[in-house]
Amino acid sequence: MDLAESLARRVEALCATPSPIGQERALCDQVEAWARARSPLVRRVKDSVVVQVDGPAAPGRPRLALCGHLDTVPIHEADRGRPPRREGGRLVAPGSSDMKSGLAVMMELAERLPRTARFADLLLVFYAREEGPFLENELGDVLREADELRGVDLALCLEPTDNVLQLGCVGSIHGTFTFEGKSAHSARPWQGRNAVHAAGALLAELEGRPPREAVSGGLVFREVASVTRIEGGRARNVVPDRCTLNVNFRFAPDKALDAAAAELVALGARFGAKVELTDLSPACPAYADHPLVRRLLDRTGIAAQPKQAWTDVARLAQAGIPAANLGPGANAQAHQQGEWVELAALDAGYRILERFLGPDRE
Repeated sequence: MDLAESLARRVEALCATPSPIGQERALCDQVEAWARARSPLVRRVKDSVVVQVDGPAAPGRPRLALCGHLDTVPIHEADRGRPPRREGGRLVAPGSSDMKSGLAVMMELAERLPRTARFADLLLVFYAREEGPFLENELGDVLREADELRGVDLALCLEPTDNVLQLGCVGSIHGTFTFEGKSAHSARPWQGRNAVHAAGALLAELEGRPPREAVSGGLVFREVASVTRIEGGRARNVVPDRCTLNVNFRFAPDKALDAAAAELVALGARFGAKVELTDLSPACPAYADHPLVRRLLDRTGIAAQPKQAWTDVARLAQAGIPAANLGPGANAQAHQQGEWVELAALDAGYRILERFLGPDRE
């Protein structure tokens, strides 16, 4: 079977097993069976799998980890029960771009590209619960339990990037800002204190705040804070005595997690809000000068850009593993109803990594 058709069928097979977050076990079982048929060194951690494609590490030989999550976001109602299908040059199915296309490329490389045709040894990491809270993501469990990941020289997360190398990532913190007031009849608001109105100064501050630009690895990241939810009021004729907002702070790689958290708490205090922080996720530097990143760019000629979002490259970097994002999925298709991936992008994504992994020229 030619490469393009093999990749397409592999994505179809992966998408045929639905794996919305929290329901990854069936797909994990499927991937584990595939892995154990090809390598004696397979580790299962909950609903995640680590595969040492080439056996024990060889002295002096670089080690590369290819990483991808098994889960998808919850399936849109319009997509529920529909099998994967091809439409023109696209494969349409939940998770096709984010990121079962990346998983397919990982698996195809392990089968088609032998150790003798690569300059580095390969590890594959398939993990669960990426699309949920930071603390529930099983990559954290994998990094704690899988000793074979220690000493990896570079990890690539095959998130959808349209086959562009996306370096670094912004961090993310969610803060629940609570404004307290006093209820009153809306005909006599002076007898109370309107908690929704009290939030107005903060809303105006964030509306007028321009993004802060910061440079990492020669790339410009934009730091922003946005209110993504607001709740207040108990009845149409009652002055609200409580208002809560969710503020999502996407901070640049030049800022540590603790500093970003302190900044968000201080913002709330300045406007009279109590702040509770959740989902504290660190940023990741852009490893633009890493020798394996330079090799990838030099050998493939692909573009590099900053990752203006959060991905698990940050978790890998926190564990001491330099990491970057590169995958065949369409970034704009992530989490969409009717999600699709271009079949030509699958072939292109495989060939990019094949060129990168090829042996050094004489």
